[in-house]
Amino acid sequence: MLKIIECPRDAMQGLSHFIDTDIKINYLNSLLKVGFDTLDFGSFVSEKAIPQMKDTAEVLESLDLSDTTTKLLAVIAGYGGLKRAIEFDKIDYLGFPLSISETFQIRNTKKTVEEALNLVSEAQNLCLQRNKTLVVYLSMAFGNPYKEAYSPEIVGDFMRKLDKMEIKIVQLSDTIGSSTKENIIPLFKSLTKEFSHIEIGAHFHSPLRTANEKIEAAYQAGCRRFDGAMLGFGGCPMAKDELTGNIPTESILAFAKMNDIQTGLDMIKFNESLNQAKKVFV
Repeated sequence: MLKIIECPRDAMQGLSHFIDTDIKINYLNSLLKVGFDTLDFGSFVSEKAIPQMKDTAEVLESLDLSDTTTKLLAVIAGYGGLKRAIEFDKIDYLGFPLSISETFQIRNTKKTVEEALNLVSEAQNLCLQRNKTLVVYLSMAFGNPYKEAYSPEIVGDFMRKLDKMEIKIVQLSDTIGSSTKENIIPLFKSLTKEFSHIEIGAHFHSPLRTANEKIEAAYQAGCRRFDGAMLGFGGCPMAKDELTGNIPTESILAFAKMNDIQTGLDMIKFNESLNQAKKVFV
């Protein structure tokens, strides 16, 4: 069984035009009927940095959770966002982007890595108090474009720090599309072996032509948790000037079907949402 996390927040945040709040609400409510494990629906971040997400609280109020098993995840980038997000009962998961790269951490959250780790620690404590789960996105987990030091051993060091904080879910994030099967397989194998008590997932950004090989490589290495975004939109505006889109959820499902792997999704509802996505992302 694959655990699929749908990421419309990631898909929307890089768009130059603002998507009307009602359109967001209708689209997200359609996604809640599909059967995804988790819906990364929005973020509590600086409106100046990510104007697309300025209506996250308003959107959240209108999400219908009465007939869904899907859990909601909101991304935070600072203490202000943490304090806001933690107050919403509807939110099950808070996500924070912790970077292997100091440059990207500063660009993305205006924090050094040390400051970001301090925030992770505080967020974890608050999540435990409020019965929520912190998901850490380990950004630049497969390399960075800034010529900064990188190695699988460095990733392992970050994982050990997160393990000491008792973080239970870590998404290895290929923020710029630099991962290949040659570095995906050994990294996942080594980390899942050492940290078998942590759920380690994949958050890949990729050109469409290499999406399938990345999915297959991670699956072969033991990954069973995948982030995706319908139609493959997305990318972090803080990473570099040219955005690399998310792995399309359609590609994850095609891989699952080809290999007879269950996903638990309602494909009729999925196709309805996919048709709606084609109107949202115009």
